[in-house]
Amino acid sequence: MRSRILLVVAAVLSTAGCATEREPVEVPPPAPMAVDVAAASSGGACRLLDFAVIEQHVKVRFDVAAASERGDTHTCVVRGGRATLPELTLTATETSMDKATFATDVMPDSASKVSGLGEQAYRRTVGAADGHGPVAEVGWLSADGRLAVLRWTTAKGTAKSATEKVAVQLTALAKKVDTRAL
Repeated sequence: MRSRILLVVAAVLSTAGCATEREPVEVPPPAPMAVDVAAASSGGACRLLDFAVIEQHVKVRFDVAAASERGDTHTCVVRGGRATLPELTLTATETSMDKATFATDVMPDSASKVSGLGEQAYRRTVGAADGHGPVAEVGWLSADGRLAVLRWTTAKGTAKSATEKVAVQLTALAKKVDTRAL
């Protein structure tokens, strides 16, 4: 008899616990995952750039790239997150010009010649303008018949001397750009 009573008591106790449901425990949503996407995934002239290589040369980390193509001209603009400046722009256009035409018609008077970059190249720094600081620019005529330009646009208030240092770094970066990949 004792075993029957213990069995009934155990059954009552076990069903009593089932009658009251516990409140569900809220689990916080998982943190968003940051995924590094290569600049090349944007297409266009962005196929010629790599965020890590840019950072290695100009000491600034970019993580946003946008490309555009119009006719024979391919363009890529890279920026860092939500910041609009500094920005780096690469433009590459097919051309049939020769070195003499490049020197006469493309190379600005205020530019310095650059050796070891394409058929002919220049580097220059332009002063601040409305909405941005100074601009560093490296332009070259590649051996595969493309006119390429790298432009570094700085934020307002950036010293021109700092931008001139970036122009030297852009020259080294330009030597890593292989326009044949377009």
